[in-house]
Amino acid sequence: MCYRYSVPGPDPLVKRFTATFPEHSTFTRQYHASGFDLPSLPVITNTDPDHIQLFTWGLIPFWVKDKTTAEQIRLKTMNARAESIYEKPSFRHAAETQHCLVLADGFFEWQDVNGRNYPYYIRLKSHEPFAMAGLWDTWRTTKTAEELHTYTIITTNANPLMAKIHNKKKRMPVILRKQDEHEWIDSSLTKQQADALLVPYGDQQMEAFTISRLITSKHRNPNVSAVLEPFSYPELETTPGQQRLL
Repeated sequence: MCYRYSVPGPDPLVKRFTATFPEHSTFTRQYHASGFDLPSLPVITNTDPDHIQLFTWGLIPFWVKDKTTAEQIRLKTMNARAESIYEKPSFRHAAETQHCLVLADGFFEWQDVNGRNYPYYIRLKSHEPFAMAGLWDTWRTTKTAEELHTYTIITTNANPLMAKIHNKKKRMPVILRKQDEHEWIDSSLTKQQADALLVPYGDQQMEAFTISRLITSKHRNPNVSAVLEPFSYPELETTPGQQRLL
């Protein structure tokens, strides 16, 4: 699954995706963003492909009736399985009509070794920003009619690299190839065409390395550059078949 990722600052995103941020946007580089904090992060939607917008992670379907239900459901909709987005009530409407690009430059995952979890940072070998396939929706509060724009990240089966790292559930976010990004947010996209895009990214173009446990520290802010620095675990280096760099 994908519950934590990193996002570059506005300038690299504007250059990479040829889209602009809102004029008075205060978005800054996110070294570590956790879905459990319900952050607002950059996306590009099918209805506004020329602009980068800040939506809140954790999709709230438009049909949710009250705030309590909205708060409960969004903790369960940070990810959506590619195999069931057209079937699950929480995602079906968005899968049919509301696709988005979730902008990032890396993500975090855990490897289980002898019952203990080790954090990894995964990115493209080029270190370029990339787009994960997402769905979005708009929820309006019943009392104030205030609109909240939210999104989810679609996941698929792990490629060989991610299967080594995320070795329990063996899932990964759908990273779109550059040439497929515009197709994903094309409003005329059919289910069959969408399914063809929701596949594992080529692991030959990816790299991964272990990082420190700062990622889950209760006493330090993990949204700092140090969270992305390689960190060695001696027990991994001496365990047969394990590598720090993948």
